[in-house]
Amino acid sequence: MPTIQIDLKTGYTIEQKRALVREATKTICEVLRIAPAGVRILIRDIDDENYAVAGELWLDFLASENEKR
Repeated sequence: MPTIQIDLKTGYTIEQKRALVREATKTICEVLRIAPAGVRILIRDIDDENYAVAGELWLDFLASENEKR
């Protein structure tokens, strides 16, 4: 029974998450040849203050990118 963890930045709708888990489950079942009941998916929403890129918090990274424009 595979357990898949998906980390998403906050902001996706419940409809988008439903579609994501539906399609991910479908693909996992096809590749691993298992029933959908055997698939577990964990979605973690990551706030901007808890996400970093290139050594900077996402909030700071976005601000510096906007200043360059």
